[in-house]
Amino acid sequence: MQAVKICKDIYWVGAIDWSMRSFHGYQTGRGSTYNAYLILDEKITLIDTVKDSFADELLARISSVIDPARIDYIISSHVEPDHSGSIPRIAQLCPNAKIITSLPNGLKGLKARYGELPYEGVKAGDELCIGHRRLQFVPTPMLHWPDSMVTYCPEEKILFSNDAFGQHFASSKRFDDENDLPTVLWEAKKYYANILMLYGRQAQTALKAVNGLDIAMIATGHGLIWRSHVAEILSAYQKWSSCEVNDRAVVVFDSMWHSTETIAKTITEAFTQKGIPVSFYDIKENHMSDIVTKILDSKYLAVGSPTINNQMMPTIAAFLCYLKGLAPRNHKAFAFGSYGWGGQSIGQVEEELKAAGCEIILDKIRIPNVPTSEQLKEITAAVQSL
Repeated sequence: MQAVKICKDIYWVGAIDWSMRSFHGYQTGRGSTYNAYLILDEKITLIDTVKDSFADELLARISSVIDPARIDYIISSHVEPDHSGSIPRIAQLCPNAKIITSLPNGLKGLKARYGELPYEGVKAGDELCIGHRRLQFVPTPMLHWPDSMVTYCPEEKILFSNDAFGQHFASSKRFDDENDLPTVLWEAKKYYANILMLYGRQAQTALKAVNGLDIAMIATGHGLIWRSHVAEILSAYQKWSSCEVNDRAVVVFDSMWHSTETIAKTITEAFTQKGIPVSFYDIKENHMSDIVTKILDSKYLAVGSPTINNQMMPTIAAFLCYLKGLAPRNHKAFAFGSYGWGGQSIGQVEEELKAAGCEIILDKIRIPNVPTSEQLKEITAAVQSL
């Protein structure tokens, strides 16, 4: 377990979680990393730790550079255990180290989790001189916890960004330009959509705070470090957090005996004929975290379910609950589905879409039993008239 030099006297000393496949309810098919950074200066500084089960990996990487007992400062950017979980172990090995955290929430959160340790709180504008370098602290509350902050080193032009700009992506290489860029950007988008979409306004505030900084490198809390494509990820976050949507559509459905599926295919073909790119998702075959990633910047959303026991299908109910928690904005939506006798599900889907913040642009499509060719033509015309 070797540290990786990211510039002179600054090392990545984190851990790679190759096997992680789920995080906060979304599918992480490419694993993840828990990133920590070691700065060698007059005062040796560790920025963030790792999940407690990976503490040995963290310590091995630190030990490949220095004796961990020499660490003077441990900066905790975020209380969540995937970043702070090894603090108690590190603190035991670094008896003289001060733990730097945000005021008031970082201090409150660390005390609640780990008890009394040698904490020191910082606020916006505070600066820590560690020798030849300074570390400046920028609070980023609710991106995505109240305690979150980022740390900027002006001498190296490095932004230690914790959860902002990250990806769940395990790789033996540490930098954006050492990996396939479209894949990295997709994982960054997926991370934003499933973790940070709810906090778009807070992301905008954070972007304003860092826009005045001269950033040559973004050292993230998860995934890869940005050094060649800093402008691209900053631009992407600007678009995502301002809720810009494109002329694209997403169709999501579940079906029992193919009637709702037939409606979904008709809607998909209608969007295609209208010249609008469309993504088609059978909820049984696709994970909702991938669907939400597509929804993030798509203007149109159509959700369908047949009726079962006077309710929508449980798969669609779970998807809409997940979507509602992320509070998407600027999406135009409608509900559709088939039914045998009651037909309550379609109205329920529509109400959940409204509750999620979507604008309903087409009256719900309710088709009893099997749709006729005439009904399918009417659906096509309705979608093409949008």
